[in-house]
Amino acid sequence: MLTKETKTQIITEFGKSPANTGSAEVQIALLTERIRDLQSHFDANPKDHASRRGLLKMVGARRRLLKYVKDNDVTKYRELLQKLNLRK
Repeated sequence: MLTKETKTQIITEFGKSPANTGSAEVQIALLTERIRDLQSHFDANPKDHASRRGLLKMVGARRRLLKYVKDNDVTKYRELLQKLNLRK
């Protein structure tokens, strides 16, 4: 679960301003944090298939957003992958 403090920290780090919550970079960073948070949940609850479906939907949404950023600005895409420590 993302706390309010964590969310605001991610928004200020990846957004151009604290009010810029809708940019693709901020959305990707928030999704990445939620995905990493859920991974520990699945270590404790391996049979939670309903939450696994939600996880897969989040991974798909992040993949689509990453493709959007890659199509529009390749340098920003590479910086984002490096900052978030994602493999591609």
